[in-house]
Amino acid sequence: MNTILKAAAAVLAAAFISTAAQADDSLYGSDTGAVIVPASTNSTEVDASAIFPTVQRGKIVTFQTSKKRGSIVISTQRNELYLVLGYNKAVMYRVATARKGFEWAGVHKVTAKTEWPDWRPPVEMRARHPELPAYMAGGPKNPLGARAMYLGSSIYRIHGTNEPKSIGKAASSGCIRMLNADVTELYTLVKIGAEVTVN
Repeated sequence: MNTILKAAAAVLAAAFISTAAQADDSLYGSDTGAVIVPASTNSTEVDASAIFPTVQRGKIVTFQTSKKRGSIVISTQRNELYLVLGYNKAVMYRVATARKGFEWAGVHKVTAKTEWPDWRPPVEMRARHPELPAYMAGGPKNPLGARAMYLGSSIYRIHGTNEPKSIGKAASSGCIRMLNADVTELYTLVKIGAEVTVN
């Protein structure tokens, strides 16, 4: 009898810890309820699509990293963005990265998020392309697309695009471009303060 009571107590404790851990995690929608993953579960056995039901556009892949859940890792060699889910899983999206001469690598944090952002081309870009406007209101024709996530105090962003053919290529002036539907999904999953590593 004591063995049964101890087992029941362990299950209830695991459920409480799982629920508490998820309460402050934007990767879990507030309407999805608690998802209990037993501590003994092997990460290869986890059905990440069941744990993260709000992921519809990205591809859930095996991804081993020391980065914490909610972090973003961008591979400029593969033109892929990975949102770390934990459990050795990540959501992968195809992206466009910097073209030759505009490459960069580093670590920033997401400092702001905007829906249908306005665009103010940096001074350096307007010097190269004087035909560009100083300001363009947000909307479907705007080069920043449907959503933007700003990276630290840099001029770089993760954003949508009105040039979907550029996805999967080294095509930008340094920003990370995504399909509008993909960046809209990512936007709902990423917190302000999330770490972004570009390599």
